[in-house]
Amino acid sequence: MTADDLKSIITAGLGCTHCELEGDGRHWYATIVSGEFEGKRAIQRYQRVYATLGAKMHTDEVHALSMKTYTPAEWAARD
Repeated sequence: MTADDLKSIITAGLGCTHCELEGDGRHWYATIVSGEFEGKRAIQRYQRVYATLGAKMHTDEVHALSMKTYTPAEWAARD
């Protein structure tokens, strides 16, 4: 799994306005901005990302994913 592959899956599944990924092919760190996170708690946001990745998490294509999730408004207001 490449960063571009993973980014494409997450972006397509969540309609992201911003997605940054860093990692070594198995362990990833992501910053994800999506309107789908509106009104959701952190755990619900993470569950949504994991659901988007589906079997890739269970088959170990993506061994570990750490993430920060933001709504577009939260992303715009950060500093």
